[in-house]
Amino acid sequence: MVSKDPEPILSSPSLPTSRWWSKETVAVVTGANKGIGFALVKRLAELGVTVILTARDNVKGLKAVESLIDQGLHVHFFCLDVSELVSIKAFASWFQETFGVLDILVNNAAVSFNDIHENSVEHAETVMKTNFYGTKLLTETLLPMFRRSASMSRILNISSRLGLLNKLQNPSIRETLGDEERLSEDHIQDMVVTFLDDVKSGTWRSKGWPKVWTDYAVSKLALNAYSRIMAKRYQGRGLSVNCFCPGFTQTSMTRGKGDHTADAAAAVGADLVLLPPEELPTGKFYIGSRLSAYSKL
Repeated sequence: MVSKDPEPILSSPSLPTSRWWSKETVAVVTGANKGIGFALVKRLAELGVTVILTARDNVKGLKAVESLIDQGLHVHFFCLDVSELVSIKAFASWFQETFGVLDILVNNAAVSFNDIHENSVEHAETVMKTNFYGTKLLTETLLPMFRRSASMSRILNISSRLGLLNKLQNPSIRETLGDEERLSEDHIQDMVVTFLDDVKSGTWRSKGWPKVWTDYAVSKLALNAYSRIMAKRYQGRGLSVNCFCPGFTQTSMTRGKGDHTADAAAAVGADLVLLPPEELPTGKFYIGSRLSAYSKL
């Protein structure tokens, strides 16, 4: 999202000449009635994947699906609010009954209440509940449904370089999250609780948290760490888990400002999630189409 770091050139990796996927390949994209999520659904559908578009607003979700159908694409829709357990359970039940197996999950749903030059943490709990806890809960609810096959199931978490460890100035938390061997979900939970406590006490500015879009950045910091744990846990077990930072993209979250369009970001994201099994990494962080190892973040 917003960053002073040099913006990487968004160029798509070349798709394999022999596709491993087919119309039997099932993908779920969250937060997809607009922006990058919508563009990802469109791109994956164009490439022949069976895609479920989800959105928390039923009317907006249906309207998005109708627009894709008008373009000759066949996609499915289910109303899903990742911040609500009841909604996640309803979606999981419907998905299991309707499709049974899942190949690709793109966790795109996220919120931010800041303008580009603002840094309020007024809605920190909502941001954390959606961007981190919601993504985590949905992922864990759907885990039993992932198809374990030679092509490997894939999770792509749409993240941000605002959540990289180099944005964190708190030495204790940075050391904990950077410890590849000992990092646990309890450590991530403690970090989130500490941040929210600092927000409540009004001390968050002096505690070394990221300085840009602080609550959003911390939610992505937690998501990146969780993704690293998941990748390690399921390595060699038919499931790949990676993160993708699309960069400063022209979406409603950036008030239409950015260096490239949602379609350009989605083209890279779709190519990454469709990498052939022999080239598919896990536990990695993509900035645009550039790949970096988590251990180097």
